[in-house]
Amino acid sequence: MKKFLFDLFPLILFFLAFKFSDIFTATAVAIAAGIGQFVWLKARGKAIEAMHWINLTVIVVFGGATLFFHNDIFIKWKPTVLYWLFASILLGGKWFFGRNLMQKLMGGQVTMPGPIWDKLNYSWACFFIASGALNLYVAFSGAFTEDQWVNFKVFGLMALLLLFVIVQSIWLGKHMKDGHDTVGALPGTAEQKKGS
Repeated sequence: MKKFLFDLFPLILFFLAFKFSDIFTATAVAIAAGIGQFVWLKARGKAIEAMHWINLTVIVVFGGATLFFHNDIFIKWKPTVLYWLFASILLGGKWFFGRNLMQKLMGGQVTMPGPIWDKLNYSWACFFIASGALNLYVAFSGAFTEDQWVNFKVFGLMALLLLFVIVQSIWLGKHMKDGHDTVGALPGTAEQKKGS
């Protein structure tokens, strides 16, 4: 749980800063929080995961562009770019290198047939693609206000992720060979259980 809240720290600060100020202040706060996370991890001698590097790079690039050009279009693209980057990594690993990254990530906790691992890999890639597209719709369709987009970015995407994890847990439970706890083995949750 501590790790989960730590990873959400920049997002929470982004939301609070937006509610008390505007999108540009919120963006600056999110960038500062992301950098602050790295400084804290380095100071404590903690391992910096690849996901931290990717997230920081995207927020600095797109958040920095938002502040430099004083245009919120860049920060609104940030969740989509991040999700589509994750999808590209999952699909690229499989198509070009023959590596199932979901199996590499979860194989120590779950034993399943190869075809099921492939379905899991593709399902996560599809989820990231769909979530990225949904973010673009909410951000740019004109049907939602900026305040509604921020709420969706902070709460809507998180709710979709949690719902997807639950559905995945139920589905994986039907295919597992060794009876391990599926929820604890899904991306990001195994480490949380160890730290709780």
